[in-house]
Amino acid sequence: MKYSEACGEKISKLAFGTMRLPLLEDGSIDQEQVNEMTDYAIANGINYFDTAYPYHNGLSEIAIGKALAKYPRDSFYLVTKFPGHQIMKKYNCAGIFEEQLSKCGVEYFDFYLLHNVYENSVPTYKNEEYGIIDYFVKQKELGRIRHLGFSTHARAENLEGILDYLGDKIEFCQIQLNYMDWTLQDAKRKIGLLGSRGIPVMVMEPVRGGKLADLGEENNAKLKALRPDESIASWAFRWLMEIPEVTTVLSGMSSFEQMKDNVRTFNEGEPLTCEEWEMLLDLAETMKKGVPCTACRYCCDGCPMELDIPMLLAGYNDLKYASAFTVSMQMDGTPKEKWPDNCIGCGACAAVCPQHIEIPDVLAEFAEMLRTGPSWADLCREREEAAERLRAQGQQK
Repeated sequence: MKYSEACGEKISKLAFGTMRLPLLEDGSIDQEQVNEMTDYAIANGINYFDTAYPYHNGLSEIAIGKALAKYPRDSFYLVTKFPGHQIMKKYNCAGIFEEQLSKCGVEYFDFYLLHNVYENSVPTYKNEEYGIIDYFVKQKELGRIRHLGFSTHARAENLEGILDYLGDKIEFCQIQLNYMDWTLQDAKRKIGLLGSRGIPVMVMEPVRGGKLADLGEENNAKLKALRPDESIASWAFRWLMEIPEVTTVLSGMSSFEQMKDNVRTFNEGEPLTCEEWEMLLDLAETMKKGVPCTACRYCCDGCPMELDIPMLLAGYNDLKYASAFTVSMQMDGTPKEKWPDNCIGCGACAAVCPQHIEIPDVLAEFAEMLRTGPSWADLCREREEAAERLRAQGQQK
């Protein structure tokens, strides 16, 4: 297993992410398979296990806690997150934290994250009534958290302000990173910012929820011709291995076969050549289905509604590639007067666009996509309602 040094710890390059655990036919977590996968992970050098309060409607923490219970506590790093991005007033920091410790069956967490600090959740994390950041800094002082960090889906242009606010209270950051989002979600800029501050990066969505594990018949054939014995997903992992800021790569493995393939990649895999690394970026460009916006911002100067058109086009491109909660979440953090449906169709933007994009038409389509898709707030409510049902069922037993 390959390892990195970060936060004074030796961390496996491959981490077991538990957002997509294997399920039984009734939809419950397959604990037996989770145990087998965890045993295999530890036997092959994986020492970083990542969960979160809302994963699997609150049951992921329990599942991974059970799977790790037989191992010495100092032989693995257990990681979870505080759900400040979807907090409800009836919850409090201490109540959630104590519940998490109990569910995982531990007395401390090695790494603990403020979950999804982004445009719309920043006010929650700053809210003095909740006292979130001060509470978790105190838990670190007490030794109940060894390393404190945060995860984020924030836009690159807002990440710097978040880092300035959190300051030296945090030690590491978890971001969405893969060869598609290097440009599609401006992850290259995020990596540069975090690297300039010496902040270790933990990677989520390395294969973009499985999208980069199957690129279609033609593109799969191109990669297989170069490395016939390696899976398509392994290319995404190897691409990430070449980025020095990356400490560990979280893979949400949902089967034993995925675990074995990923372990093989991080144990035996040959690194990508510079040509192969760039080839994946070129391949990603051919897979995009949106518009060729270069964010030159010529379109913004004459917009009577003062819309951030490049930001809106980036969201449009993201949704055109694949349905993803990230765009809805980011738009929920954008003032309503800056949404694409505020475009009045004057055409001033299209007239000066060097790429000749028919911007009003694109913004109208984006507005319709947002109208017909679920919002991040809706997804949070649905997840919270499901968690409440599970709690109620547990109390009735």
